Amino acid sequence: MKHIRNFCIIAHIDHGKSTLADRLLDFTGSVTDREKQEQLLDSMDLERERGITIKSHAIQMDYTYKGEQYVLNLIDTPGHVDFSYEVSRSIAACEGALLIVDAAQSIQAQTISNLYLALENDLEIIPVLNKVDLPSANPEEVTDDIVDLLGCDPSDVIPASAKTGLGIEEILSAIIERIPPPTGKEDAPLRALIFDSVYNPFRGVETYFRVINGSIKKGQHIKFVATDKNYYADEVGTLRLKQFPRNEIKTGDVGYLITGIKEAKEVKVGDTITDAKNPTTEAVPGFEDVKPMVFAGIYPVDTEDYEDLRASMEKLQLNDASLVFIPESSAALGFGFRCGFLGMLHLEIIQERLEREFDMTVITTVPNVSYHAYTHKHPNDVILVNNPSDLPDPSSLDRVEEPYIKATIITKADFVGPVMSLCIEKRGQITNQTYLTPERVELSFDMPLAEIVFDFYDRLKTVSKGYASFDYSPIGMRQSKLVKVDVLLNGNVVDALSALLHFDNAYDIGKKMCEKLRQLIPRQQFDIPIQAAIGAKIIARETVKALRKDVTAKCYGGDISRKRKLLEKQKKGKKRMRQVGNVEIPQEAFMAVLKLND
Repeated sequence: MKHIRNFCIIAHIDHGKSTLADRLLDFTGSVTDREKQEQLLDSMDLERERGITIKSHAIQMDYTYKGEQYVLNLIDTPGHVDFSYEVSRSIAACEGALLIVDAAQSIQAQTISNLYLALENDLEIIPVLNKVDLPSANPEEVTDDIVDLLGCDPSDVIPASAKTGLGIEEILSAIIERIPPPTGKEDAPLRALIFDSVYNPFRGVETYFRVINGSIKKGQHIKFVATDKNYYADEVGTLRLKQFPRNEIKTGDVGYLITGIKEAKEVKVGDTITDAKNPTTEAVPGFEDVKPMVFAGIYPVDTEDYEDLRASMEKLQLNDASLVFIPESSAALGFGFRCGFLGMLHLEIIQERLEREFDMTVITTVPNVSYHAYTHKHPNDVILVNNPSDLPDPSSLDRVEEPYIKATIITKADFVGPVMSLCIEKRGQITNQTYLTPERVELSFDMPLAEIVFDFYDRLKTVSKGYASFDYSPIGMRQSKLVKVDVLLNGNVVDALSALLHFDNAYDIGKKMCEKLRQLIPRQQFDIPIQAAIGAKIIARETVKALRKDVTAKCYGGDISRKRKLLEKQKKGKKRMRQVGNVEIPQEAFMAVLKLND
């Protein structure tokens, strides 16, 4: 056991985690020349296309150091704020972490929040200064920033370059010398933590685990504590680039388990695996339940695919435990699911993965957050408002509370003005402003989560020319003045386009929504009025004009009354059509409501 080291790599997005993992794999000879490719651990097509890590990946390496053979279990983690839950799970399976900081960009908001996650779990931190070979690198200055943040010695910071392979040997020796070996009792009953799982259509659910006490053998009779179900371990093994079957995985090691489970519901991330005959008395403390930030409805295009969609979501949930969903139905879209996501990028990725991995074409409704409403009759009973249609009648409404977050933004001093005005426009209140260095400022805001859901992140990148980094954590509910804005098409309310908005923004957004929809809804044989309303009060209106046949083309000259007669007849027909006609809304219209500032 003293020759095992479990560690993960944490950093802000794009600071070189995956490339550094590639170099470590090269250096330890874990991959052959044929298998080599850039960002080797990013195995999903989506990750390669976007150049971001979405899933944490576990891989095992062998390394000989001072004549002794060591086993290194590396978990590469995502850097984007939306996937921080993924990071927290990886950290739970490790004893140490490589904290990577880009020598050109210095410390960013996500670096700090991932670092705090690691420190809460008592991980040994090894700071690595990456990309020192860049012409724009500032190694001395950034080393000072790291020393201030960690309180470590400047000599502890390892300068490296994942591109050229500089400093890789020093990193490996630091991992072996500084990170403590796993602690655990080899003779105790089996106790292992599930930190990830994936669905394999041929073999059922593959579970990734870390053994804390005891050992797990092939063919052993095992039990999952949370679901209280027993299985046989058909195959256990370690995770190399491909799976490597073994007869036994011992204390402190990381591996995979195949038991032929076909039901996705039976495996829970954070669960404990133990021996069925001699179970452990205490379960491993699992992960905290994930708190979704953004909610949206996902509906199948064809209502008959509802059950297939449910099965696909369950399989996807195995691989991404931060996805939460419950069934719901909508008048316009039929049966579907209300899903909770950690942010807008997460929502986009889930939608893409459903389409690619499971061939499901889905419609996504406008993302929103959960509000708390209180009525005059029962001022202490919370009514959870997930959909605008859940909001009680305005006459009986006492107050509405909305979720607030604490946003931390780190940016260059030149962009403080634009960043502040963006946050104030989004109803943010500044709580703190500190200069980390003369060039870099950390701003803290209390902001309503609803304002961040749409386009905040994109606009923050725009106003700061890509230099601001953003991180947030929830701070509870606060009272707010919210109204429900309905969109009426041809006099009928479209519940999928309704939104809960702050009173001050309702008029502007209602007007913009109508204008946007007018461009997107195809013209029909009759006029389509598009209206935005608060309760019974119409606040904005646009009209999609009818397509018309030129009925007066055959009238040459003659009396005007002949033309008028034909036009009146046409008008009557159009009016009748409008009463029976219904309007098809294209999928772009649902998503366009999000991009009102484009």
